Amino acid sequence: MALKKADYKYPAQAVLAWLKGGGKLKSKVLPARLIFALFSAIIGYIIGGGYIEAGIGFGAAWTLILLDISVRRDWVRDLFLGSIGMGLGLACAALIMYFVKSAHPGAINPYIAIPISLILGYSGAMTLYRYKGLLRFASTSARKAESSQSSYKILDTSVIIDGRIADICKTQFVEGTLIVPRFVLRELQHIADSLDVLRRNKGRRGLDKLRELQENPDVDVQILDEDYPEIKEVDAKLVQLAKDLKAKIITNDFNLNKVAELQGVTVLNINDLANALKPIVLPGETMTVKVIKEGKEFNQGVAYLDDGTMVVVENGRKYVGQTVQVEVTTTLQTAAGRMIFTRVNEEEEQQEQRERQGGVRPYTRGWSRGEDERKG
Repeated sequence: MALKKADYKYPAQAVLAWLKGGGKLKSKVLPARLIFALFSAIIGYIIGGGYIEAGIGFGAAWTLILLDISVRRDWVRDLFLGSIGMGLGLACAALIMYFVKSAHPGAINPYIAIPISLILGYSGAMTLYRYKGLLRFASTSARKAESSQSSYKILDTSVIIDGRIADICKTQFVEGTLIVPRFVLRELQHIADSLDVLRRNKGRRGLDKLRELQENPDVDVQILDEDYPEIKEVDAKLVQLAKDLKAKIITNDFNLNKVAELQGVTVLNINDLANALKPIVLPGETMTVKVIKEGKEFNQGVAYLDDGTMVVVENGRKYVGQTVQVEVTTTLQTAAGRMIFTRVNEEEEQQEQRERQGGVRPYTRGWSRGEDERKG
């Protein structure tokens, strides 16, 4: 962030604002940087045993701080976070060697001190780098002061592309924070860049729906940087992240649903919600449907309700293209959804039989019974 000279009366004020990261940033940034620099100097003094080493540690800390301020890039932040972890590891090594040296003055020599420092320093750096996403997420959650009752829900690629989650969130039935992992976002971008037109359209639709979720003021959507490099499959990463955050997964993927449930992760399936919201019909109830096509079995007709439920009409082949009143005989719930088996209403069937026996052909669209009567 560039600082205007006219904004500060003295150069020291400009330097102080710059170290804070700009006048609009929180005042906690500067004390944290000063503490890190002093801590690095103390570590240098403990390890080296002199003021020169303390100065080297102090200077190295400020070099990292200035680099972090000047260059706003992810790799610099990762380097900065890794340096903090290394500093903590070296501090632990220094404390261990200090106590051992106090108890046994001749027990510590360079051949022991150097390996211990390297191992603990590297372990500290990799630990903080490994969990950088969770640390940032925890920091964001703390700043927002979310209550302990808030729940986290992780969105997978399929449910974002499906798009119904955006409409559900508008009804405010979904509470808590919606988490979109960075690896899911990368998968969406990869699909949107596909050479296949259908896949490309799906990916772009998913990105549009994600933007719609972010623009909804009633929905808290966070992009989480946490990744699991040792895990290759996106589904496995989602399950592991849900375990770490104690979160739920929102998905449409049947396989992910089963795998997550086997590992103790709660799954919210949009398809299950849609099936649960479909109106309940009981045997004996009547409904009016339009027979669209022939069924697989002999003399069957097939119709559909507004929600997509398939209705199988017994002896309904002759009614293809017509709207008829049917009576429900049974319902069947399958993995693909619900099917309703019906037969044509008896009164309508009897009326048709009477018309046939009387020599009058059944009424069809485009033909008026009155025309035949006038011709007679």
